Amino acid sequence: MSGELNANRSTRAQEEHELQPPGEDQPENDRAPGTTLTGGTPTGITAEGVELRSALARHLGRGLYPADRSAVLATLRANHAPDRLLELARRLPEGESYGNVQAIADALGLGGEERRT
Repeated sequence: MSGELNANRSTRAQEEHELQPPGEDQPENDRAPGTTLTGGTPTGITAEGVELRSALARHLGRGLYPADRSAVLATLRANHAPDRLLELARRLPEGESYGNVQAIADALGLGGEERRT
């Protein structure tokens, strides 16, 4: 695709299939590739909390729940989670059962978005 985009010639035989630039009424892209996306963090949770909760969800998967502390740690180890997540999971209290990632995030004090009513 990059070859077609960088070509200094028409890339399609039919004009209607040719790539078109954005229209005047389209918003400008104000984010450079490779930069950090900012904004959009829900009320009640920090950007770091969103990042950690997302990383936990990625490494724990969906089939784990309900789970206790030892199951969470074992799954993180099996899925080669970073040490940061393992250290975080070690803070989970013993004897508790967690029904989803949000329950784990709440137990760790990561916060959660406030629901609109």
